[in-house]
Amino acid sequence: MRYLAVEGVIGVGKTSLVHRLQSERGGIRCLERFEENPFLVGGFYQDMERHAFNTETYFLLSRFHQQREVVQELAEGPEPVFSDYLFEKSRVFAEITLSRPDFEIWHRLFEALAPEVPEPELVVYLRAETNALLDRIRTRNRPFERDLSLDYLTRLNDAYDAFFDEYDAGRLLTIDVSRLDFVRSDADYAAVVAMIEHKVATIEEGQGELDFAREAAG
Repeated sequence: MRYLAVEGVIGVGKTSLVHRLQSERGGIRCLERFEENPFLVGGFYQDMERHAFNTETYFLLSRFHQQREVVQELAEGPEPVFSDYLFEKSRVFAEITLSRPDFEIWHRLFEALAPEVPEPELVVYLRAETNALLDRIRTRNRPFERDLSLDYLTRLNDAYDAFFDEYDAGRLLTIDVSRLDFVRSDADYAAVVAMIEHKVATIEEGQGELDFAREAAG
């Protein structure tokens, strides 16, 4: 498998999982550069209405440029790519933060860019209860996240669940990590990896059967 993306709501542990997977298996990390977004760190959680359009547009363009680099990496070498986000997450956030007129403008840009973005072969959706997420966010204590509200996190968690309810189940693995501390517990990490490896094996077995059927038909 060449391209795996890990997704989930803020604080769920996406980046930590990608770091460890890549360090053990080699390949390339594609990590979201959230700290480079001047509108996010410059007051988004304090005044969403004011900063939402600029924040979401900056993220959309930043993610798009990163994904174009992924296209090049996949074309040039055999190394796997591990990403801590899915490009479509931009729409999940935009739908709950933007006003309807702003979303309509933003979405036209999204639709123009999305066809140029590669689809991961597997998306691992790490989901967790909202209170567990809030506890983890408070523990890591990033300054710009201190004003992140429970209401916003709840709406975001609901939006993620709704999005992945409609996602291609053949390329999706959902893992509830509300009670799994895979960052600090090797046993919990091993459990998460075992689930991922089983899903990868299932996908690759299915792809092999499909290739065989195509060869037989040809």
